[in-house]
Amino acid sequence: MAGDVVRLPGGKGANQAAAAARLGARVSLVASLGDDEAGDWLHAVLAAHGVDLELVQRSPRPTGTAFITVEDGGENEIVVSSGANADLDLSGVALESFDVVLAQMEVARHIVDEVARRAALLVLNVAPAGEVDPDTLARCSVVVANEIEAEQFDLGAIEHCVITLGERGAVHYRRGREVTRARAPRVEPVDTVGAGDVFCAAYALQVARHAAPDEALEFAVGAGSLATLALGAQGALPTEEEVRQWLERG
Repeated sequence: MAGDVVRLPGGKGANQAAAAARLGARVSLVASLGDDEAGDWLHAVLAAHGVDLELVQRSPRPTGTAFITVEDGGENEIVVSSGANADLDLSGVALESFDVVLAQMEVARHIVDEVARRAALLVLNVAPAGEVDPDTLARCSVVVANEIEAEQFDLGAIEHCVITLGERGAVHYRRGREVTRARAPRVEPVDTVGAGDVFCAAYALQVARHAAPDEALEFAVGAGSLATLALGAQGALPTEEEVRQWLERG
């Protein structure tokens, strides 16, 4: 038996876009939403976060949905129904024009492969875990994975790989050799759903700013930790000022 059902906005791409916008980036979301009430709702939520939605497509299929259970300690288990996500089409999308493209695996694999071929600088979050073409991984500027997702890859074959370690922070590898690591600040998590997405958004923003690896990792870990302090994947999106202040306090 569980508590009451709560409906909250989400989706990895949407979470990452909203988080990056909240952190001060200019963000365009390339996505496919269902032509349904849920799609209308998510469109409005993302617009309120300041995300540019000109490139968002609509599909006759249902809007993608995640079914999530969260235990008392904040840890979660997620089952995803992709729905309209599977209909995303990149024709006419000038991926080459973006400073950084942040992508994840809740869209079709061929879309991820196309992004890797066309984006000038790609940060790929290999979540949810699944098979990824080695050529696609080789084209990535940075691959972001958690510990379980990273087990399926040869780190020595990836130029830059950042592995998130939950409450233990994160570590950056280059060709399998550790470059730097960052410890997570101590927090009392309410809900860890979306923390990884906020981490990815914060890290991509730092990549766009050409931050040093240690600075980028520390900032992203801080942002991801703050994202656990409220219910829902978009319930505690921090601003850059909030992250900086948190890090200064140690």
